[in-house]
Amino acid sequence: MKMICKQYAVQSLIVLALVSSFAGCACLNENACAARNDMEPLRLACRLANYGKFQEQGLAHISGMGLNYVFMNLPKAEEVDAVAAQLKALNLELIVARGETNLSTDDAIEDLRGQFEICKTLGLKYLFLSPKRHDAPKEEVYERLRKAGDAAADNDVILVLETHPDLGTNAAIHIETMKAIDHPNVRVNFDVANILYYNEGADPVEELKACIDYVATVEVKDHDGKLESWFFPALGEGVVDFPDFFKVLRDHGYTGPITIEVEGIKGIEWSEADTHKAMEDSVRYLQSIETFK
Repeated sequence: MKMICKQYAVQSLIVLALVSSFAGCACLNENACAARNDMEPLRLACRLANYGKFQEQGLAHISGMGLNYVFMNLPKAEEVDAVAAQLKALNLELIVARGETNLSTDDAIEDLRGQFEICKTLGLKYLFLSPKRHDAPKEEVYERLRKAGDAAADNDVILVLETHPDLGTNAAIHIETMKAIDHPNVRVNFDVANILYYNEGADPVEELKACIDYVATVEVKDHDGKLESWFFPALGEGVVDFPDFFKVLRDHGYTGPITIEVEGIKGIEWSEADTHKAMEDSVRYLQSIETFK
């Protein structure tokens, strides 16, 4: 108990220090933000995994930046109460959780059902999944995901499939997968930079336009535009046209979560201070082009 209290005390100090530094942050793009004054602010989350080996204080840092939402791994059933208490203490809401299963086996359906039940306990709407099929026939995986969609619906959850090969490599494949599964509780998690990482010469804005009708959650991540280049800097430091990207979202009435994802740059080791700065710079950049809550 003393260790838990000490951890919360340290986290509280981090939160207070950061809140003061972000208190004056506002939308710097006056034309863009004025046009959105009559729109509901989007919910901005930060991915806990962004903090790498510094995740222990990551939640406190996220809260200290003035954010209200977090994306993190789905806790195990026995961890739910402790995680919920920690988030409540930091005024954070778990808005998207990462799930895990092996879609090449029939056990995946019950595996995901158990995860959906944990989501329901937490009041969580979105479960993220990187849908790897491990050489299983696509038709079998589609059927499993369709049945998983039924289990998700039973728990008022939407299963969102990541922009990863080979069921979500790009917009065309996302659409192919969505049409094959044909379930309203199985949707797309659109990862901006993964479009560039896996597809040479792709335009994330055009890719989003193509599959926007299936997009339920979004991860904003920057990139240098080179095929399979591990270059994921702070937002605004790469080639992604985020103002146009958000325009597409707004034009299509998107109201789902926006999650910041920053995975670093190959060959560059970030300290904890570097990591925090990348998150803070990303938040400030987004706040300069869009309105969030």
